[in-house]
Amino acid sequence: MKLGRASGLALACMVAGAAVFAQPARADYPDRPIRLVVPTGAGGITDILARILGERLGAVLKQPVVIENKAGAAGVIGSQIVAGAKPDGYTLLMAFPSHVANPSTVKSLPYDTAGDFAPIAKVGQVAEIVLVGKDSGIDSMQALAARARKGKDAIAYGSVGAGSQGDVCTQVFQMQAGVQMLSVAFKGEPDMLMALLRNDIQVAFTSPPAALPMIKSGKVRALAISSAKRFPSLPDIPTIAESGFPGYDVTGWNAIFAPRGTPPEIVATLNKAVNDVLADPAVAAKFVELGVPPLGGTPEALQESVVRDIGMIRKLLDDAGFVPQ
Repeated sequence: MKLGRASGLALACMVAGAAVFAQPARADYPDRPIRLVVPTGAGGITDILARILGERLGAVLKQPVVIENKAGAAGVIGSQIVAGAKPDGYTLLMAFPSHVANPSTVKSLPYDTAGDFAPIAKVGQVAEIVLVGKDSGIDSMQALAARARKGKDAIAYGSVGAGSQGDVCTQVFQMQAGVQMLSVAFKGEPDMLMALLRNDIQVAFTSPPAALPMIKSGKVRALAISSAKRFPSLPDIPTIAESGFPGYDVTGWNAIFAPRGTPPEIVATLNKAVNDVLADPAVAAKFVELGVPPLGGTPEALQESVVRDIGMIRKLLDDAGFVPQ
């Protein structure tokens, strides 16, 4: 997730630094299929992005990239598999935003999020769209804040768990607007959106892939988006910052990781391949259509985000009185 200044601790954690790019790639890597572990179920946005990326990576690396879904425990099950895998570049992780929330929401993780993975590159930016019921009478972020100021029970918001992308976006909005809303947890976005249609909750910060069909059907009203810039595919939806809350910019990311100890030259090969794929106009267009603008970048930048976002989410949840389960 993105919020505020980068932490100076980032580069000290585990990234090999500029040497990653200085060393030549191993001539024989890869010489067999690569496993890309997706810690969510098939059909979700992380899985869809992984399959788009994996197909093109296979062409670039000249070896198949096999998608392996290992869902469960907010991504912990799949992440643990990769953390414990041989660091040879043949087992990778497609992480999603909960990756950096889990250190604050799970009482005892079986791995060190900042230390047990070799960062490869960010894949896509994950923003949230603020949705309200079409008959809610709320037509702007300012109107939402005004309604919330009537009392904590005046507005109920949905989330898929403390520390989830939508929950973090909501927490930041509440702090900036000086309001407090009632939190209602759901197992997943489909359940949350059904509750929004029933008016069991009045607002939900939702991922674009889940929100877009609802918006197009006219069943909900989109108030704003959590990123600093508007989405090209949704040019009429303003940002929260444009809606009276200057500086608001909360986004998460999907990213590729390898196990700690993966040789720097293999990290460099994978980083270049991921960036090359994301720079392909056809791939970028697919990502944008899904509401997840492609990112890319260096391993160092990814590790910096990991450290910064773990700290940011921990502070948010501590301030909210959340107790890890």
